[in-house]
Amino acid sequence: MTSEETPVTSKAELNDELKALLLRAYENGIDVEGGFECRNGVEHPDWDVIVTEVEKNDHSE
Repeated sequence: MTSEETPVTSKAELNDELKALLLRAYENGIDVEGGFECRNGVEHPDWDVIVTEVEKNDHSE
Protein backbone atom coordinates (compact mmCIF):
# COMPACT_ATOMS: atom_id res chain seq x y z
CA MET A 1 0.00 0.00 0.00
CA THR A 2 1.32 3.43 -0.90
CA SER A 3 0.88 6.54 1.21
CA GLU A 4 -1.90 7.64 -1.18
CA GLU A 5 -3.99 4.50 -0.63
CA THR A 6 -6.57 4.18 2.09
CA PRO A 7 -6.89 0.86 3.92
CA VAL A 8 -9.76 -1.45 3.02
CA THR A 9 -11.58 -2.27 6.25
CA SER A 10 -14.85 -3.89 5.12
CA LYS A 11 -16.21 -6.26 2.48
CA ALA A 12 -18.16 -3.34 0.98
CA GLU A 13 -14.94 -1.35 0.56
CA LEU A 14 -13.22 -4.41 -0.92
CA ASN A 15 -16.10 -4.80 -3.41
CA ASP A 16 -15.85 -1.11 -4.35
CA GLU A 17 -12.08 -1.42 -4.91
CA LEU A 18 -12.48 -4.57 -7.01
CA LYS A 19 -15.19 -2.97 -9.15
CA ALA A 20 -13.03 0.11 -9.75
CA LEU A 21 -9.96 -2.00 -10.62
CA LEU A 22 -11.88 -4.24 -13.04
CA LEU A 23 -13.53 -1.25 -14.72
CA ARG A 24 -10.19 0.55 -15.17
CA ALA A 25 -8.65 -2.57 -16.67
CA TYR A 26 -11.64 -3.16 -18.99
CA GLU A 27 -11.62 0.46 -20.16
CA ASN A 28 -7.92 0.08 -21.01
CA GLY A 29 -8.52 -2.94 -23.23
CA ILE A 30 -7.54 -5.70 -20.82
CA ASP A 31 -9.55 -8.93 -20.97
CA VAL A 32 -10.42 -9.25 -17.29
CA GLU A 33 -12.18 -12.62 -17.57
CA GLY A 34 -10.33 -15.67 -16.34
CA GLY A 35 -8.23 -16.84 -13.45
CA PHE A 36 -5.55 -14.85 -11.67
CA GLU A 37 -3.04 -16.17 -9.14
CA CYS A 38 -2.18 -13.65 -6.47
CA ARG A 39 1.09 -14.77 -4.87
CA ASN A 40 2.02 -12.69 -1.83
CA GLY A 41 5.26 -14.06 -0.43
CA VAL A 42 5.73 -16.22 2.63
CA GLU A 43 4.31 -13.74 5.15
CA HIS A 44 0.83 -13.43 3.55
CA PRO A 45 -1.69 -15.92 2.12
CA ASP A 46 -1.96 -16.51 -1.62
CA TRP A 47 -5.28 -16.31 -3.49
CA ASP A 48 -6.75 -17.59 -6.72
CA VAL A 49 -9.25 -15.14 -8.20
CA ILE A 50 -11.74 -16.14 -10.90
CA VAL A 51 -13.48 -13.36 -12.86
CA THR A 52 -16.50 -14.15 -15.03
CA GLU A 53 -18.83 -11.81 -16.86
CA VAL A 54 -22.44 -12.03 -15.71
CA GLU A 55 -25.61 -11.15 -17.57
CA LYS A 56 -27.10 -7.80 -16.59
CA ASN A 57 -30.61 -7.72 -15.23
CA ASP A 58 -33.11 -4.86 -15.09
CA HIS A 59 -31.79 -3.76 -11.69
CA SER A 60 -28.08 -3.44 -12.59
CA GLU A 61 -26.35 -0.22 -11.63
